[in-house]
Amino acid sequence: MYVEQLNEQMVIKRDGRKANFDLIKIRNAVEASMKAIDLEDETFLEEILLEVVSELPNKTDMTIDEIQHCVENTLMKSTYPDVARAYIEYRHDRDHERENITDMHKSVEKLLQKDKTVVNENANKDATVFNTQRDLTAGAVAKSYALKYMLPKHVSNAHLKGEIHFHDLDYSPYHAMTNCCLIDIEGMLKKGFTIGNANVESPKSIQTATAQIAQIIANVASSQYGGCSVDRIDEVLSVYARLNFEKHKKDAVEWVVPEKQEGYAAEKTRKDIYDAMQSLEYEINTLYTSNGQTPFVTLGFGLGQDWFAREIQKAILKVRIGGVGKDKHTAIFPKLVFSIRRGTNLNAADSNYDIKQLALECSSKRMYPDVLNYDSLVRLTGDFKVPMGCRSFLPAWKNENGEHVNAGRNNLGVVTLNIPRIAIQSGGNKDRFWEIFHERMKTVKDALLFRLNRVRQARPENAPILYKYGAFGKRLQDGENVDQLFNKERSTISIGYIGLYEAATVFYGGEWEGDAEAKNFTLDIVKELKTYADDWKEKYGYWFSVYSTPSESLTDRFNRLDKEKYGVIKDITDKDYYQNSFHYDVRKKITPFEKIDFEKDYPEFCSGGFIHYCEYPKMVHNTKALEAVWDYSYDRVAYLGTNTPIDKCYECDFEGEFVPTEEGFKCPSCGNTDPEKADVVKRTCGYLGNPMKRPMVHGRHVEISNRVKHMEDLGE
Repeated sequence: MYVEQLNEQMVIKRDGRKANFDLIKIRNAVEASMKAIDLEDETFLEEILLEVVSELPNKTDMTIDEIQHCVENTLMKSTYPDVARAYIEYRHDRDHERENITDMHKSVEKLLQKDKTVVNENANKDATVFNTQRDLTAGAVAKSYALKYMLPKHVSNAHLKGEIHFHDLDYSPYHAMTNCCLIDIEGMLKKGFTIGNANVESPKSIQTATAQIAQIIANVASSQYGGCSVDRIDEVLSVYARLNFEKHKKDAVEWVVPEKQEGYAAEKTRKDIYDAMQSLEYEINTLYTSNGQTPFVTLGFGLGQDWFAREIQKAILKVRIGGVGKDKHTAIFPKLVFSIRRGTNLNAADSNYDIKQLALECSSKRMYPDVLNYDSLVRLTGDFKVPMGCRSFLPAWKNENGEHVNAGRNNLGVVTLNIPRIAIQSGGNKDRFWEIFHERMKTVKDALLFRLNRVRQARPENAPILYKYGAFGKRLQDGENVDQLFNKERSTISIGYIGLYEAATVFYGGEWEGDAEAKNFTLDIVKELKTYADDWKEKYGYWFSVYSTPSESLTDRFNRLDKEKYGVIKDITDKDYYQNSFHYDVRKKITPFEKIDFEKDYPEFCSGGFIHYCEYPKMVHNTKALEAVWDYSYDRVAYLGTNTPIDKCYECDFEGEFVPTEEGFKCPSCGNTDPEKADVVKRTCGYLGNPMKRPMVHGRHVEISNRVKHMEDLGE
């Protein structure tokens, strides 16, 4: 049978779907088997492929098993039967591993044996405590059940093989849960809400307001599986701080001389504000959701300009600078996002410029806040809002009255495409790359539609805090259709991606960043993703977004699976991790300005989720240099994070950056490795984490950026 004829043949896959015959897949499998026994013989490889082609059954539809049987027989008759053994062993191992993943007993057994890929999957879950263990056990069962019985077979198969990643399988689709959201805090505080048996009224002071916010966050985080955000918290809380002020003014009339009454009320209110924000910081860090972790919560602030909003902004930053606990360690949550706007706080003449200086000090000492650049974000997303969780952004959306609405909206989940896998499979052939890409996007669409249909099956009574009591904005009654909170493009559902660096490396080598053709190729990939998102949005009426996946454990998983399948490939699988989204290769040293200029072009096509990072040396005494980068970024990128060494040793008082080791981290001054006697904080895909207390599967999961080449580039 000739290759031309074979290309017209159909192959019946294990999940029942039909696909075009693909000789490259056989070539890759045989080549991988040859590598397994250290055999390099191109002539042998070509002869085997010709022999396989001639031996394949001459029929309209072939099954995967028939093809594999033919390959095995051909290899066994060849001059290198060891290749056949390697091929058979590989297929057996892959089938066995696939069965184990979908076997609930095996999944729970891995958990009981403390398999690192299970217990260390999330950097902010303490797998030693009972409630986390209970959640991990339930998650292992839910994941196995979903893969075996719920997901479409071809979607499950693509996930197991590492072609795509169906995120959060320990929660969804077993439960019809949503991902991340912007809580409608303003509406909930104003109208009141219900938690458990308590009907909560609108607060009469800022202290009560922040206490209510903590309870709302805990309940929202327990009713979904992703992060939650409170937008413009300084402006929302200023209303309640004003109530404190009015109360203190009344007291002052009775106890304070007239000329000092205003000052007395202001000072008392300032103290109330600080205490309230400190309490909120402590409460969030001491909360545990039902899944055994601190809520992944983000607070956005910085645009309020009245006296109360300014004091709230300053209190948030001062509380964070002060640290938590008796050792004053860095708070991991909430994530702080400081909004910068020209005319408000960007330049020295702006009224809130002094608060920007405080934000710079805070960022240099505690890594947060990250910054949102107002004009750039409006350009990318249509209006201004903080991300849901760490990086998922909503597009501009208007309600039936023509009003822009962000509070109460959410994301319905993510499916991520393994871009490096496609590039490797293409063998360096661009046409072949796009063929595989388009074929794989069919599976991504099916996975997202399944996810969408599943979450629409929720009922308001499943998550009252979300659907009935205002977290999602509109308040529904039992039995109402929850889809009215998702459809008409109100919610987003996300196409994730990973590894643009590795994909380009297949075609252009590992030093491609300065090659315009190579960069345009990576831009073409995200452009094509956006084209799919726009088409699906038009067809289905939901906002499909392109999302730069915060690939916490996925950087390891995709790389590990591809290394097992295709071997060690320089600058691709040899690193033990894949690069997150569009980020510049973390191994290369560039200036923050160069990094911003390189990355700024991508979010135009992936505005559904993105963040940029720059990494610096210790910046505590050089905040003007940090400000230079922030200012440079303002009209170029919308969302920028600061990575700077803030580790602290409580044994010798060293402050700076701990040294990574095989076991974890150690103090470079005294060698201390005790997690109870040190504060080691690294950024883990948008959020901060303490890798000494919560190790990840692989050390490179900390999503670092690039080190600075010369401090003079920062103005020092």
